[in-house]
Amino acid sequence: MKICFLDNVKVPYTSRDIYSNKIRGAENVVLNLSKELSKLNHEVTVYNNCIGNTKIDNINWHNIKNINDNPHYDLAISNNDIKLFDKINAIKKVAISHSIQPIEKFVRKGQLFAYIKHKPKIALLSEYHKINRNYLLRMFGSFKISWGVDQIFLDASTNNNINNKQAIFTSYTDRNLNLLIEIWKEKIFTKDNNLKLLITPLDNDYSQFNIINRKFGDKSNLITDILSSRVFLIPGHKAELYCIAAEEARELCVPIITLGIGCLKERVEHEKTGFVAKNKDEFADYTFQLFNDEILWNKIRNNLLLLRGSKKWKSITNQFLKNIYEQN
Repeated sequence: MKICFLDNVKVPYTSRDIYSNKIRGAENVVLNLSKELSKLNHEVTVYNNCIGNTKIDNINWHNIKNINDNPHYDLAISNNDIKLFDKINAIKKVAISHSIQPIEKFVRKGQLFAYIKHKPKIALLSEYHKINRNYLLRMFGSFKISWGVDQIFLDASTNNNINNKQAIFTSYTDRNLNLLIEIWKEKIFTKDNNLKLLITPLDNDYSQFNIINRKFGDKSNLITDILSSRVFLIPGHKAELYCIAAEEARELCVPIITLGIGCLKERVEHEKTGFVAKNKDEFADYTFQLFNDEILWNKIRNNLLLLRGSKKWKSITNQFLKNIYEQN
């Protein structure tokens, strides 16, 4: 099949950037899906804001502003912007949704007319996403899909030395990092000031609470930081529809503690891959349990080891295609 991806995110990227720190979840999906679809011998083109046109590993990368003559495809996949389907012709159209949009905002963003015109299937990222997306905005069909992690996480050895006093948060700062810092300062650090929390860098200095800005490098640096940590702390956020950061921690076998906000209650299996706390006090209590109880920590760790490699992009891509072409 001839397949194209349409992505108007401002960040210019190609598959050469897959392990850089400028790639967020939405771009990560395009990079991995396009790669696996190409491996299945489909002819794949990605239109985004890359600089110039190039071909990398048999995938065509074209600047989206240079689309001419409405090229034809068997399948077009838009990354969170249905209006982009105006630029091409396609037999099948799928829009990957990365946000919860009320109808009012959907209209204001100019998506409604394009949605009615193109009638795409909507790819949803979690049950939380499905519940919170108005049925009218998925009335032409929808399906739920899981995302995987980059191959570099699958290949990483989990036998690294762990700092048993270190926790880590690796999601973006707008994903309730301030809430985590509040819990850490008031309920964790006050009880054990030997514990350390690595975070995505902030301008504010919280080092007096052993909250340390980690080096915001490429994904190999990220992996090193996660593997050296005993627990992964992530409250969750109402805008979080999948949370690849939690998926990366799971793949690297680091127990996760969350408040379950947004989709996080789906990313963490309570008492199996970590804990879903009901409130801040319980969040802190679970954190102390995993820091101090070797039997409990090893139980969760062993559960995670058994799950390694369970979400590979090859199988996810095959399921993605199956969902697109099955009847509603």
